[in-house]
Amino acid sequence: MKKLMILLLALILTACTIDPKEEPVPTDPVMEEPVETPSETPPVPEEPEEEETEEEYPFILPDEFSPGSYRVEDTFPSVSFQEPLALVSDGVSDERIYVVERGGMVYLLNPKEPGSEKIPFLDLTEAVDTSGQEMGLLGLAFHPDYDEYGYLFVNYTRSGETVISRFTSSDRETVDLTSEKILLTYSQPYSNHNGGTLLFGPDGYLYISSGDGGSSGDPNNEAQNLTSYLGKILRIDVDTEDQPYLIPADNPLLHAEEEARDEIYAYGLRNPWKFSFDEGRNLLVAADVGQGEIEEIDLIVSGGNYGWNRFEGTRPYKDGAAPIDHIPPVYEYPHSEGRSITGGFTYYGDAMDSLQGAYVYGDFISGTIWALWLDEENQAENHTLLDTDLMVSSFGVDNEGELYIVDFKGRIYTLKEEE
Repeated sequence: MKKLMILLLALILTACTIDPKEEPVPTDPVMEEPVETPSETPPVPEEPEEEETEEEYPFILPDEFSPGSYRVEDTFPSVSFQEPLALVSDGVSDERIYVVERGGMVYLLNPKEPGSEKIPFLDLTEAVDTSGQEMGLLGLAFHPDYDEYGYLFVNYTRSGETVISRFTSSDRETVDLTSEKILLTYSQPYSNHNGGTLLFGPDGYLYISSGDGGSSGDPNNEAQNLTSYLGKILRIDVDTEDQPYLIPADNPLLHAEEEARDEIYAYGLRNPWKFSFDEGRNLLVAADVGQGEIEEIDLIVSGGNYGWNRFEGTRPYKDGAAPIDHIPPVYEYPHSEGRSITGGFTYYGDAMDSLQGAYVYGDFISGTIWALWLDEENQAENHTLLDTDLMVSSFGVDNEGELYIVDFKGRIYTLKEEE
């Protein structure tokens, strides 16, 4: 059983606050043109005033971090995959995890049975374009009420664009391809820097990471362009049948004076390939892949500008005026230590006491696996856990909070604490 405790409101870190769902704003289908939204948000009925109470969080945060010794263990010795990019859970069954392959396949496995075989769950091989090295089926997320509705969401590339779609699994064993509901598409001018992660936040909204569109140096200035979907974290409400999606009423640019995409939650990112929610600290943590010098970890806040392409990490990158509101990374490392950051998760599982509350992440090129610890003031200390020969394309957690490492070469590993 995971430990529970109540954290005093005064100790909550303030880097990012994920609020409960507010009244959404309807939107028309979004296919390249800016969304028309009402000039005023529909009024929200006033709630009766309640006495201020302490906020509950489901995880214990240790006072400090002292890493132990670790090893990686092949989780499914009899099973291999073709260029796996993600491992996700469905929030329902402790006996199910899903592995996403770049080519368009999703396989179902039972983490309780290391000798289990992979079972085909979703086949998008005919729809996905993998002609570019960073193209393909990039992300998968299950609806918070998947057990009731059977909804799952994917992020994939096709014919020069990114597609965000919803599918339905009526039996929870396979997915009906005819059930696809396309929610959002946006153009990709180049084949690389497509982002790709999909995650539901604690607020129930769907968050989407998009890269800057590719090439080198963001030549089209997409990340700083608020009329572009690229170089952003997007946030939408998918709980609607009448329209592709809704705009959350508190999205930061919904009523901006300047022209902007209402879906934008944060911007100024190069290629936020992986991001995750630290629910113990109430943070959204994104790992942004660098250009030529720096890999960075950002604490994403609503409306935040993370500086690309004026900055690469804390270093000026492009000539010209720097954004006044540029938010620097909480941590960065140079290319002498790794050349392509792969974001992970903050660990709150039961199997490794020494990793409680530590953000575990890695590097695709160097194979190094680190743990980042944030104190009460979000000051970071970084620890090397392992030097491996893995091509770390992703991390994943199961429904019990246990951590997995995805090796692009075809294996799934579990991080184990040495006794």
